[in-house]
Amino acid sequence: MTDKNNSADEIAVEVEYVFKHFNAFQAVSDLSFCVPKATCFALLGPNGAGKTTMMNMLIGRILRDKISHSKISVLGYDPNKNELEIKYNTGIVPQENNLDVELTVIENLMVYSKFYGIPKKEASKRIHELLSFMELSEKRSSLIKQISGGMQRRLIIARALLNAPCLLILDEPTTGLDPQVRQAIWDKLRILKASGVTILLTTHYMDEAHQLCDNLLIMHQGKKIIEGNPHNLIRDHMEAYVLEIINKQLFNDTYCNTLRCERTATRLMLYTNQFEDLQTLSKTFGAADYVLRPTNLEDLFLKVTGRGLNDG
Repeated sequence: MTDKNNSADEIAVEVEYVFKHFNAFQAVSDLSFCVPKATCFALLGPNGAGKTTMMNMLIGRILRDKISHSKISVLGYDPNKNELEIKYNTGIVPQENNLDVELTVIENLMVYSKFYGIPKKEASKRIHELLSFMELSEKRSSLIKQISGGMQRRLIIARALLNAPCLLILDEPTTGLDPQVRQAIWDKLRILKASGVTILLTTHYMDEAHQLCDNLLIMHQGKKIIEGNPHNLIRDHMEAYVLEIINKQLFNDTYCNTLRCERTATRLMLYTNQFEDLQTLSKTFGAADYVLRPTNLEDLFLKVTGRGLNDG
């Protein structure tokens, strides 16, 4: 539900009691959250959690179930009724690279500008600014099939900004990209947020959500599991440290008599607020057998769902 401390004109996205069924399959169940303007919010969860379905309901591509008191408001519009109004005020970055590979970088943007009815002179100026912002000016005349996957993702973000949206929606924006490219995209998203753009993204990269987001919501099997500021969630719900045992031959359930344990297919995690306890235990292992570190969102996800983010 909407935070009573946030007035309606401060909210970019409001979702209340939303459900979505595909025949007997329940893709989204009783989901509520709100996104204040000029903030970054993430829907976090594994493949199949319902993130993309929720995003598609926000932009009107999928209609939510008709249930009493159910509500979606995007920039003040109901996507079930005002899909076009949302389209013209929102930038969309889809999960797939859906550029026209037979056109150049600048041609892709020019074609897209026509969908918004942007006059040619204005479009040319805007495209020049966006190519500079996304560091693609030198590739303006290159065919799409001649540029890297990371450049294609940056171009898709530039395309989503053509209409100067106040809300940018990104579905898995950095999936499959190397860490350096991901970091470069994160830097651009931070600049956009600082300029007043509201950012709503889905991701299964915990570090992406932690780095970028003011608030996040963890979804699992279509339901909200937990929501809040990433730093506060870790502080309030997790121990401070974890010892990951990564050598299966060293897995020993007796550790769980004194420490909280979580197990995945490949790791045994031991949690405590006492760093010295884990440090002492780690000295009995070889250097390649463990990782001793502060807890993070991956650990929170494992705790609240009972599974690792990338478990099958």
